[in-house]
Amino acid sequence: MSATAPFNYHTLVPDVMQSLAGVHPVIDANGLDRSLQHLVFLRASQINGCAFCVKMHTREAREDGETSDRLDRVVVWRHVGDFTPAEKAALAWTEALTYLDGRTDLAALRADLRAHFSEQQIGALTAAVGLINLWNRVQGSNY
Repeated sequence: MSATAPFNYHTLVPDVMQSLAGVHPVIDANGLDRSLQHLVFLRASQINGCAFCVKMHTREAREDGETSDRLDRVVVWRHVGDFTPAEKAALAWTEALTYLDGRTDLAALRADLRAHFSEQQIGALTAAVGLINLWNRVQGSNY
């Protein structure tokens, strides 16, 4: 095998990959709407430049009934009226936890989240954002 060949993590660490995949149903069980998860997964994947994940999450969102119009505008969610205040709060949180800029006012974002979600849902959202960032990096390590 070439020293520069991509890694097959599913072969190298199948237990780790299975454990990561097993987190998704747990997040679902904590009350985080699946359509919101699609938006969050797509936005983080866009930020991270993970073409594989953008394609996959766009397809999965459409399969679950999301419109192409909204998916096309996730990248500019702040500037369009397609998203609910709750979705906007989740997308802002996603960006804050993906960019990790120390100047971000996390307190204001937490207050906005609490206006729309339960504490349990916020915990699930935070886990979902962390998880998609991990998946993006695993996938991105093979570009």
